Amino acid sequence: MNPNQQNRQIHGQNIIACVWDFDKTLIPGYMQKPLFKHYGINETSFWSEVNQLPGLYSSRGMKVSPDTIYLNHLLSYVKNGPMRGLTNERLKELGGEIEFYPGLPDFFVELTKIANQTEFAGYDFKIEHYIISTGISKIIEGTKISPYVEDIFACEFIESPLPPNFMSQTEFSLPLDLEISQVGMTVDNTIKTRCIFEINKGCNKNSSIDVNTFIPHEDRRVPVDQMIYVADGPSDVPVFTVVKQMGGKTYAVYDPTNEKEFEQSCDLVERSRVHNNGPADYRKSSPTSIWMKQKIKEILRNMIKKRNDQLNERSGASPKHIQEESHDKNEFSLKQDTFWK
Repeated sequence: MNPNQQNRQIHGQNIIACVWDFDKTLIPGYMQKPLFKHYGINETSFWSEVNQLPGLYSSRGMKVSPDTIYLNHLLSYVKNGPMRGLTNERLKELGGEIEFYPGLPDFFVELTKIANQTEFAGYDFKIEHYIISTGISKIIEGTKISPYVEDIFACEFIESPLPPNFMSQTEFSLPLDLEISQVGMTVDNTIKTRCIFEINKGCNKNSSIDVNTFIPHEDRRVPVDQMIYVADGPSDVPVFTVVKQMGGKTYAVYDPTNEKEFEQSCDLVERSRVHNNGPADYRKSSPTSIWMKQKIKEILRNMIKKRNDQLNERSGASPKHIQEESHDKNEFSLKQDTFWK
């Protein structure tokens, strides 16, 4: 990289991104649990219905996304009565009831502070946390971990959809009783990879940057090799693959009380989908905590090395005095004495 190219860099590439799945990664089970409890809905029955929907719609000649069809089913519950009156604000309130795995959210703070340790204090390094989930954004926003997260990529609902011909209307009538009625955004297990590149290119920080815009790697806000992706299972294989192939770190977590989840995460390691696996326990002495801290330090050291290599490449070797070669040692010594005088 030449000096002119360096001066044109958009971002300093001084950030490590810790990217987290949510359900079964940061919390036991699924984030919708408080929602079902609030409305008296049988959680097991709901998910059983959702699991049958792709097959039922397929028999009618329609294809649906297995990852996000549950959003439509939630709206059916709203429209048909069992969840009447559900709003985005209510979803956010219910997020406050979610309990996290041990060590959270303190672990997020602990990881962030690594950049301020003596070894790295002379640099402007920063550690950011992101959540990418097929769950509901507003629920995550209401949780106690939200203040420690740089950005959330998840599904969204619309409460008051704009009517037909809204551009020719000067006023809009709003319903007296707001409730969610349309899906605004979906994140499935494939779109998660798109979210990785939004973080990579800085689209979430600069709306003028489109995720499909070509941006040289040296101009991207967070290089993928400065990312760590943590998730729980096979559904995250597309993201695991992209991050790992591009030099980032990948880690699979499991419920320490669930033998099946342990076997599943081990399989991901054995098939080289992830670098390592460990329990969803984020306390200081846990293997997962130790691994994450070690990998962050490893990435930070590589960032320092990259900076030093670029500096050496741009600056070149310092100039030295040229001396005539002499076969007479006494003559050489005399020349040295004369030079230093």
